[in-house]
Amino acid sequence: MKKIILSIIMLVALAFTAQAQDISKNAIGLRFGSNGGFGTEISFQRGLSKNNRLELDLGWRNRNNYNNNDYNDNAIKLTALYQWVWNIDGGFNWYAGIGGGVGSYNRDYDDNRNYDNNVFAFAAGNIGIEYNFDIPLLLSLDFRPEFGGNSGYYKNNYGSDVAVALRYQF
Repeated sequence: MKKIILSIIMLVALAFTAQAQDISKNAIGLRFGSNGGFGTEISFQRGLSKNNRLELDLGWRNRNNYNNNDYNDNAIKLTALYQWVWNIDGGFNWYAGIGGGVGSYNRDYDDNRNYDNNVFAFAAGNIGIEYNFDIPLLLSLDFRPEFGGNSGYYKNNYGSDVAVALRYQF
């Protein structure tokens, strides 16, 4: 029985080590997404180990209240995420991460010409898939749920972001 348990442990350990793939030391590019509107982020990734990295995104968002069209707002956000990366096959990887960020928004209420400015902080998760091309190009698609404070930027203190990113690896 001990040999079977030891064999299972060794096979599981082998499977996890076979999934490890070296990730790029640095990558920089653009992340195009939405959070109730269109936004772009300058995205930088820094490899910390063989399968862990830090991602920093500085972005701008522009959105309208689509339900009754009574306001629009602009936001600037800085997001930091710690990510784990696992190889699927060849150049395909999937990743997951946690982090958070800070931001500032300016809201314009059209009917009364009232303005609202505020800062906010949020916690974020991240899950996605990426492809490393033979050239130093990284293409990714990810989902980022964001849980904000009570500043009013997020409806019900929650916002989600789906994005496509193109990054140059070096």
